[in-house]
Amino acid sequence: MKHAQAEIIREYGPFPGADAVHGVTFDGRYVWFASGDRLNALDPQTGEIARTIDVAGSAGTAFDGKHLFQIAADRIQKIDLATGRVVSTIASPGQGGDSGLAWAEGTLWVGQHLGRKIYQIDPETGAILRTIESRRIVTGVTWVDGKLWHGTWEGEESDVRRIDASTGEVLETLDMPAGMGVSGLESDGAGRFFCGGGSSGKVRAVRSPK
Repeated sequence: MKHAQAEIIREYGPFPGADAVHGVTFDGRYVWFASGDRLNALDPQTGEIARTIDVAGSAGTAFDGKHLFQIAADRIQKIDLATGRVVSTIASPGQGGDSGLAWAEGTLWVGQHLGRKIYQIDPETGAILRTIESRRIVTGVTWVDGKLWHGTWEGEESDVRRIDASTGEVLETLDMPAGMGVSGLESDGAGRFFCGGGSSGKVRAVRSPK
């Protein structure tokens, strides 16, 4: 297993009215993060909030190229990016215990926080297609270059780790500095992970391995 310290490239925030970061995704231009009662579009170049959408968001956020998906308690909302309108809702597999959220292979990947699992689900029905066991609490999920990564956060220890999507075996870890947790995770596909910072209200850019 590869093991390294996470390299923090940049910190964003905290932002007015956003007391915590609950989920993170990237639409190719903006980093979207959920802060409880709204979604915020962060411009990673300027560090400014470019847009907000008033929608509940208690955990993971994902983007499929047209829609945002947002966990809100025991449901996952599908949101039209252009209008900000919720167009459909499905039940979340963890029934309120869900954390990270990612889009890959035409499906949603949902982290289950204390259950230490990642589910692959049908985005239309919510049906569970696959279950992956994790060794630690799951706090964020992302796919990059066909590889599955997830965030963890237990006590003062937090990391970003790559796992085998078939077996759950840990293949690589990036340890976050002490006191920096990961509450949401997304890759921009170009060398950066964006990590939610929980109650710090910050989003951190972490260099991803080559």
